[in-house]
Amino acid sequence: MELKITSFNNYFEIYGTLNRKSVNLFQQEFSNIFDEIDSLTISLEGVERMDRFGVKAITELSQLALDKNKSLAIIGYGCNDLYNHFKTVAAA
Repeated sequence: MELKITSFNNYFEIYGTLNRKSVNLFQQEFSNIFDEIDSLTISLEGVERMDRFGVKAITELSQLALDKNKSLAIIGYGCNDLYNHFKTVAAA
C-alpha cells in the first residue's frame, strides 16, 4: 500500500508503507512543520511496514522537534520497527 497522510490541526495519521520509495512524501509534508506549530501528534496506527529509511525519517523529525524545543508525540501500534529503534537508543 502506498503512503497516505491525513491531517486535522496538529494531528496527522500515516497509512501504508513508509519506505525508501515513499519517504520523500513524508519529508515534504513535515519539512517546515515546526515553523508553523509548537505541538505535533503523529499516529502510526495505519503504518503496515517501515524500512530503515522510514525509521530514519521519523528519527530526524524527532530530533528536529528537540532542536527547536517543540513537542512531538508518536502514537499507535502500527509498526514495531520504529519502537524497536527507540527502545535500542533509549537503552544505550
